[in-house]
Amino acid sequence: MSEQRLHKILAAAGIDSRRKCEELILEGSVEVNGKVVDSLPAFADPQTDTIKVNGRKIRFEQKVYFLLNKPKGVICTNSDPQGRRKAIDLVPTDKRIFCVGRLDADTTGIIILTNDSELSNKLTHPKYGLPKKYVAGIKGDISTAQLEKLKKGIWLAEGKTNKASIKILKRNFKESIVEISIKQGLNRQIRRMFANVGLIVTSLKRTHIAKLNSRGIGVGNYRTLTSKEVDYLKNMN
Repeated sequence: MSEQRLHKILAAAGIDSRRKCEELILEGSVEVNGKVVDSLPAFADPQTDTIKVNGRKIRFEQKVYFLLNKPKGVICTNSDPQGRRKAIDLVPTDKRIFCVGRLDADTTGIIILTNDSELSNKLTHPKYGLPKKYVAGIKGDISTAQLEKLKKGIWLAEGKTNKASIKILKRNFKESIVEISIKQGLNRQIRRMFANVGLIVTSLKRTHIAKLNSRGIGVGNYRTLTSKEVDYLKNMN
């Protein structure tokens, strides 16, 4: 194996995120073959070099991949000062896993958990446009004009959202239920999109991540991704 960027090697070993690993290097916490590396860019060969973080040799963990059907009220971070239940608490494993992207506490549905930072970085990178499908409950009726605005893209603080695919599943003066597919992952994006056109989202569930879906996974339950599913995600373009 040829040399790679040191912070990527550390992230792949499950030390922390790429950004945090860069900080560890700059803090002087990383050694390569007995020498402190404290500047970037830095490179190493994970197969031939001895790499230590805070004096401990890094080890490459077996990669694990889970699909969780997240319940309402569960958060997608690895630490929470408020002590709320976390998604990682629902998947028993001795590996240091984390969520790929986030669902806000009020949103339910599927999310991938893994210790594979390389795959996580790929799936959350905007250029890949990972498609995700949701079912949203909307207060009141949704007009054709509102629907068309949502489909064409909505201006938010970060810019205009990409075009969305929307299908009405139920529609009356009390409540509308729609299926919406997006390829972005802005913070609370769907709720903000609907709010922008004067609609309130009363419930939101993610049902699909690309070809993965929630079929057969009860709320609060999870399953291990198959090797075929992992290969599919890794080879997405």
